[in-house]
Amino acid sequence: MTEKPIIPRAEARKDINLAVEYYAGEANVDVAVSFVDALEEAYTFIGRMPAAGSPRWSHELNLPGLRTIRLKGFPWLVFYVEFETHVDVWRVLHAKRDMPAWLGDTDD
Repeated sequence: MTEKPIIPRAEARKDINLAVEYYAGEANVDVAVSFVDALEEAYTFIGRMPAAGSPRWSHELNLPGLRTIRLKGFPWLVFYVEFETHVDVWRVLHAKRDMPAWLGDTDD
């Protein structure tokens, strides 16, 4: 099976940058690096097995094909949609967020 490339949208990149800044400032650089490592591990998993993510938010938000995966060791969810040639990462959000409001707040 071929691994699909992961393509984060602009909003997902902003989410990641804010999370890294938060962890670097509130905890330390090692925690921020661990967050990035967990994200890279999730991206690798999604690229290999995109259908394995939870469709929960797809049903709740009526967004066909939307899936999520939780970062290992962090309360963050990666929201993505699989396409034939790649995986489109929409957002990377803290699990306590108001998901409908945050997912609707995109510039893409």
